[in-house]
Amino acid sequence: MTSGFHLLIIDDDERIRVLLQKFLIKNGYLVSVARDAGHARRILAGLDFDLIIMDVMMPGEDGVSLTKHLREKRNTPILLLTAKGETVDRIRGLEAGADDYLAKPFEPKELLLRLAAILRRAPALEQNAEVPKVLHLGAVSYDVDRGELWCGDKRILLTATESHLMRIFSNNSSAPLSRATLVERLGRGGGQAQERAVDVQIARLRRKIETNPKQPRYLQTVRGAGYMLSLE
Repeated sequence: MTSGFHLLIIDDDERIRVLLQKFLIKNGYLVSVARDAGHARRILAGLDFDLIIMDVMMPGEDGVSLTKHLREKRNTPILLLTAKGETVDRIRGLEAGADDYLAKPFEPKELLLRLAAILRRAPALEQNAEVPKVLHLGAVSYDVDRGELWCGDKRILLTATESHLMRIFSNNSSAPLSRATLVERLGRGGGQAQERAVDVQIARLRRKIETNPKQPRYLQTVRGAGYMLSLE
């Protein structure tokens, strides 16, 4: 079951808002709705949510811009709804900080599976008794138990997907993981699009960890093998 997770749906299409709200409530979620980015900002000023479902194409401020703004202050998981085949929108959304995307039209069952997978990521912690409690990555440190990234006394916000990736890497430090393996452990379907999405998330994570993201020292690319977290 969903354990009463509270979701926010942001979509300018009233018909879609109502249908999604009824469907998700029927499946055990608490659901609030917003008609556009401005409305969403006012709601978010007073409420916290477990996950945000947001349409990319909205009048005024679009979903990608709002995602980027939200990532400056909060790490609430975000699922973007994109027009079918709009690869550019998907990549822009992931770069802005979205955790996943779903192309419209979509099967309701797939939406439920995507939501469940995203909501599982943040608390999920793979077991490895040999992992130290704090990983030191130059000026940045990662608290494994709490799933928090710090630079000195300043916490660096991680999205749910970034947090899950850090947990995966911390439990497999100094061992390369293929993109296909990362896609599987993130609970996503296979295919080149999902592997490309992982590349985007790795690039975002490097910008938060590395002094020079273009020449990564810690989150390394291993040719022919995938990605690897290299510890000092």
